[in-house]
Amino acid sequence: MFDTGTTGFMLLATSLVMLMTPGLAFFYGGLAGKRNILGIMMQSFVSMGITTIMWFVCGYSLCFSGDTMGGLIGNFDKAFMAGVDLNTPFAGNTKLPEFVFMAYQMMFAIITPALITGAFVNRVTFKSYLLFLILWQVLVYYPFAHMVWGGGLLAKWGVLDFAGGIVVHATAGFAALASVIYVGKRRDKESPPNSIPLIAIGTGLLWFGWYGFNAGSALDVNAVTGLAFLNTDVAASFAAITWLVLEWYLTGKPKFVGLLTGAVAGLATITPAAGFISLPSACIIGISAGLICYFAVHLKNKMGWDDALDVWGVHGIGGCLGTILLGVFAVKSMNAAGADGLLAGDGMFFVKQLVAVVGACVYGYIFTYGMLALINKITPVKVTESDEDAGIDTAIHGEKAYDEGAL
Repeated sequence: MFDTGTTGFMLLATSLVMLMTPGLAFFYGGLAGKRNILGIMMQSFVSMGITTIMWFVCGYSLCFSGDTMGGLIGNFDKAFMAGVDLNTPFAGNTKLPEFVFMAYQMMFAIITPALITGAFVNRVTFKSYLLFLILWQVLVYYPFAHMVWGGGLLAKWGVLDFAGGIVVHATAGFAALASVIYVGKRRDKESPPNSIPLIAIGTGLLWFGWYGFNAGSALDVNAVTGLAFLNTDVAASFAAITWLVLEWYLTGKPKFVGLLTGAVAGLATITPAAGFISLPSACIIGISAGLICYFAVHLKNKMGWDDALDVWGVHGIGGCLGTILLGVFAVKSMNAAGADGLLAGDGMFFVKQLVAVVGACVYGYIFTYGMLALINKITPVKVTESDEDAGIDTAIHGEKAYDEGAL
């Protein structure tokens, strides 16, 4: 009944996307100060457990079942995977079991809130983060996943997002900015990365996993799958080298962290467009990501926003940029299920992409800020000054990343 090759490929893609969350933990763990390594890594890993439970209970159903509130969110028809058995095909590709599609989409739900954590490293209590993790998914991620990927409001309007420029990166990036504005600045902003090799390991895992993130979003094995795979690698490479050369020119030093950050910016930026554009367009998007995300990080610094690990500048701006450039470069000759963008003569598609991503950013920012204010009435969001000075690894978790005495 099901195609073995397609099913096997999607299980592999699911595994690759799962690997991105530990990769993110290593990436953030290396960037964090030495007293806050475990805290930031745990925030990624705990999402793997809590989000999986939520996805089974109601998350999958709210994203991919029915259509309520005018297409803003789904319903509870598939809560606890009701009505889905071993022989139930995925409606979007009947060669694939729905169970596999459910698992694949679950990995996106796991990593999206974890992206936000890099912004408020060492400033948020673990209790408040757990509440945030639950509420943010229900109030922000689930609605946008349904509206864009679940046949909801934005999908019906004609908005496209191949693998998460709107649903993942724009919402998470602007939620990160709202979090930074709410919790305020770190007491010690000069804390350097504790391990650049750990950042490199995390980047390698993210880059590797991103092939499943983007190519897997074709939900099949065909030419579009290969296109998304190649566009992903090309954009990341162009962005990494653009960031490296620009920073080298401006600072006089070719910096490894800059190269790695540029690669992640390119990966985030190509995500919404990967399966809808040509290879030359992916090159342009990669170069644009390296330039614009670099200057977005500098704007953040100039504005005094203490987004510790540049989530807004890399993921938020990258997701927005990629979504808007999809509106420019999309061509149906690359993917018949896509659209023709501005350069192909469809200005309205460009407008739709622009309106959708701006709306996602505003919604993500406002709801996140309000959510943190609500959580703060239940349990303190920000750590005490003494806990921040001691580091959340020991103050909150009672553990250390390294046995300094043994070193």
